[in-house]
Amino acid sequence: MRNSLMKYVSLMMALILLLTACAGAAEEQEKRKMENAADADEWISVFLGDHPEELDGIWQMTVQMEQAAALNGGVAGLARQMAALGTAEKILPAYEGELQGYKIFHVPCVFSAMSVDLLLVVQDGAIAGLQTDAYSGDREEGQDDADTFDSIELNLPVPSLGELPGILTVPKGKDPCPAVVLLQGSGPSDKDETVGTLKPFRDLAEGLARYGIAVYRFDKRTYVYGAELAAKKDISLADETIEDAVNAVQMLAGQDRIDPNRIYVLGHSLGGNAIPAIAGKLKQSPVKAHGYIMMAASPRPLDVLMREQYGFLYSLLPEITAEQQAEKDALFAELDRLKDLDTMTEDDSVAGVYASYWKWLATYDILKAAEEITEPVLLLQGEEDYQVTMTDFCMWQEAFREKANWQLISYPGLTHLFMPGQKEEGSAAYTREARVDEQVIQDIAQFILAE
Repeated sequence: MRNSLMKYVSLMMALILLLTACAGAAEEQEKRKMENAADADEWISVFLGDHPEELDGIWQMTVQMEQAAALNGGVAGLARQMAALGTAEKILPAYEGELQGYKIFHVPCVFSAMSVDLLLVVQDGAIAGLQTDAYSGDREEGQDDADTFDSIELNLPVPSLGELPGILTVPKGKDPCPAVVLLQGSGPSDKDETVGTLKPFRDLAEGLARYGIAVYRFDKRTYVYGAELAAKKDISLADETIEDAVNAVQMLAGQDRIDPNRIYVLGHSLGGNAIPAIAGKLKQSPVKAHGYIMMAASPRPLDVLMREQYGFLYSLLPEITAEQQAEKDALFAELDRLKDLDTMTEDDSVAGVYASYWKWLATYDILKAAEEITEPVLLLQGEEDYQVTMTDFCMWQEAFREKANWQLISYPGLTHLFMPGQKEEGSAAYTREARVDEQVIQDIAQFILAE
């Protein structure tokens, strides 16, 4: 159980630390800057060594990154979470990439439990994030279904920022075909909604294409433009997801191989929560959506879910040490600040997110907005999901099971990512090779093709 929990915390920290990429640069101090791959090699070597605490106070970090590390017991606390991957058996040389103002240092690492890339996100020499990604040390390009579908680069314009890299997966010989836009959950996320080595949105795109359905997926705005958005203290879910979803529908309608009258929007997790608001915006747009798919969406407030998730993962421990209790108390105290939203200023943040984001969510009546949807809606839930649970699914059922335009399905044995697993594993299931369950893909395809 302890192993399961630590693997979950490791992945949760990857998501939390990604949020720090939206924070400002570190204060000027006499600390080392991370400027090249050799620096990244040195940092990771110490981080995975016997004394990761030696990194504390030595390297520049963004303010939010320092806060996130402090909440978890410093750099050594983060290293303990990574220990769930097993013993580091091989660390390959780092290589440098770039993403809209950030340097990204990829460090391929072979652990005894699995192989991953550790990614150091760097802004102006300061460490702004740490996450895991698919292992690239011996990566080979996977075979794609060249005879079944085309993968077309199609970037989404973003007013005042630029564009978001995207891929349109189009089945061959089905023109014009229905299409669906995919929207990720919370935090910065790439177009595949990558979690470790898992890529649920890639699975959906390729799976639905085999049923004759085109899929458009794109990097989230906060994934691509973290540096530009760092100073935007009034950002909300509307800026992060809703506006881009509406624009993606309008753009798809102009593609020659897409049927403009059969465009759907699919949201996963927090992206699913955004669907009712997106539906309202699309009613006022030139091109409307023909229907909506909500995967692991919750009608409950985000902070309530976070508190429930933290409580669950701590409950997996056979016993809680004094240090772990202190960590838990600090996490809950941070969330307690949301009880006094009216007293928070635009400079305040909770869990790395500015007050404006939380205030927008507090005014969003998701059930009322969902009542206004007249198009077909498919709502899906994994019964082994501990992040969004069957409690949430039952609330949706109570509200909408009698509505003719709503269809609700739950899946025994599937997790938050709609892949096999058990709730009691925590996120250990996310460390195994898996793909989105074929029945889920088939149900989505039948929903779209039946309309």
